[in-house]
Amino acid sequence: MSRRKIDLETKGAELVETADVQRTNQESFAQAVDAVGTGSVLGYRLEQQAALSNFGMEALKSASVSDLLDQAAKTAAIGMRANLSKILEYRSAENDLLVRAGIGWRAGVVGTATFGTDLESPAGYAFHTGSPVISNHLEGEDQFRTPQLMVEHGVKRAINVLITYEGGRWGVLEVDSSSGGEFEAADLAFLQGLANFVGVALNRQAAEDRLSKALKYQKVLVQEASHRVKNSLAILSGILTLRAKSSQTAREADALGDASDRVIAVARTHDLLWREASNDMIDLGMLLSDLCRTLGDQLDHIDIGCHVEDIEASPDDAASFALLVTELVTNAAKHAYGPGGGTVRVELVKAGGCRVLTVADKGKGLAADFSIETAGKDSLGMSLIQALAHSLGGTVEFSRGVGTRFTVRF
Repeated sequence: MSRRKIDLETKGAELVETADVQRTNQESFAQAVDAVGTGSVLGYRLEQQAALSNFGMEALKSASVSDLLDQAAKTAAIGMRANLSKILEYRSAENDLLVRAGIGWRAGVVGTATFGTDLESPAGYAFHTGSPVISNHLEGEDQFRTPQLMVEHGVKRAINVLITYEGGRWGVLEVDSSSGGEFEAADLAFLQGLANFVGVALNRQAAEDRLSKALKYQKVLVQEASHRVKNSLAILSGILTLRAKSSQTAREADALGDASDRVIAVARTHDLLWREASNDMIDLGMLLSDLCRTLGDQLDHIDIGCHVEDIEASPDDAASFALLVTELVTNAAKHAYGPGGGTVRVELVKAGGCRVLTVADKGKGLAADFSIETAGKDSLGMSLIQALAHSLGGTVEFSRGVGTRFTVRF
């Protein structure tokens, strides 16, 4: 089982556990309220505590600030048994308080309406001083003016508390009611507790946003670095190829050509590694297909066929695998055919609990006395094939027939 699957299952278990805890809390509060009576003062306070508890659980799961604020506005209205609530965010550039979320307001208010930040505004006073504001008789209020929007909605009483977070003062949480009655100190405690929850949740969201931005920036840096490395390797391969074409001896040309192919193998593997940097495993099938296309462009006298299955490996094994394929294919291209060229078949399959790599040609075949051990002493390419197969925990075999077939089981 992959680590990613385990992480997903663990997270799923945590969510189930959280849901179970929340359901248990709701049932406990409901039983307590029934015991004292929903119409009693104690029942009312228990409902507020239940609303706070539920919001705390929801805040931990909230995926966005907008969802969080909407839930907070709903919780405030329910907990205060009020028909109106709103959350105001301070905007420094405009020096106002914008309605970010709300319950009970007419269409077009949320996200558009604003309130002043002066001390004559109840919300402005709470924001600047940090002191909560309870206005139970707005029609006779002397200290504060009643904003026109609240007049239009028939608001008779209001309560405001400050929302703070790690950046300082964030805004104001307000509950309004068009019915008679009075907000009390216990209501203030409930609302301030809710505002504190909102502040903590905002801190979490801010931290997650910073982490997300940092990860995106890191990805850009890795992409840029990878692009430069890839270009540098391509330039190096090109220089080696040009040098091979101008070489005075065939041996020197072959050595430089082999070196160019190896550099290309490293470049293609590096390119795939950074593109799949978020994964713990590398898709060998994708790597092999890409590598065969690249080698086909390099070895223009050879037609390379490729058949792959879905097989994964670690990044370290993927790098060894790419170099191994390159050595086997270039070895076939060099020794199996003349200038007229031919075909090379590359396969990667799963068989008998192993991953099996096969590189086959239909060329002139190997010498009768050929052995991998003996060839490895005289040939750098064959020595590399043995070493790379060993690094994968594999074995190299060959068979004769129509051409030559090399098989690596790992």
